[in-house]
Amino acid sequence: MTRIAVFQMSAAIDAADRPARIVSAMKEAAGAGARLMIAPELALSGYGRGAVLAEEAQAPDGAWGRRLGEAAAAHGISVIAGFPEAAGDARHISALMIDRTRPDAPQIYRKGCLYGDYERGIFAPAGPTTVLMRMEGLSVGCLICYDVEFPENVRRLAVAGADLVAVPTALPKGAPAEFIARHTIRARAFESQVFVAYADNADRDEGFEYQGLSSIAAPDGRVLAEAGVTGDALIYADIEPAAFAASRGANPYLEDAARQGLI
Repeated sequence: MTRIAVFQMSAAIDAADRPARIVSAMKEAAGAGARLMIAPELALSGYGRGAVLAEEAQAPDGAWGRRLGEAAAAHGISVIAGFPEAAGDARHISALMIDRTRPDAPQIYRKGCLYGDYERGIFAPAGPTTVLMRMEGLSVGCLICYDVEFPENVRRLAVAGADLVAVPTALPKGAPAEFIARHTIRARAFESQVFVAYADNADRDEGFEYQGLSSIAAPDGRVLAEAGVTGDALIYADIEPAAFAASRGANPYLEDAARQGLI
């Protein structure tokens, strides 16, 4: 069994304070027994800051990556956190996946499907990719925000063997967003029989107001933990894939989809 934490992060803070806020949350989560923490989309830089994100983007081994790696080793907790990635001349919305036992060897997931003109004006899409990393005894896949709204993306990770799909997100506030946070995330977990950890921003930054409602959903569709609409929050769940064998037996979607040639 692995305890995970989702860090819902208020956007109403100075961008320069963000890395320290994430490290502080890692320390608190580790103290509560968590061994993996997921932070939001572009958590290290902030999301709604416009074209400056292209200028501030870093390589995975830049100052942000090194700081989180040091914190992971020091506090004994692995971490997944969003950042603007510089990859040559390209810029991506990416997530650092850092294992506390291998802090100098992060895995990188790049957002496959960008949402709207705002993101497309700054970043390049990566297209569908399957990124899995063994973290704290779990096979962890990663998607970012809009990616999880396509069931095909979660299904692809489930077929590849994911136990948990971590989703850093920056979901803007509104009626459609509330539906996504409250219902779509549960459906994704249920239809692919995986855990889904959804880490949103909250409150308002220079460009957007965010929905909050970060959550951790189980393979049987239950919400194991949920944050409120506003403010920082750390929520926790104990992840034990074997405990949901009955749910997978009653809802053998992957097995039957393969049998019918759907996947």
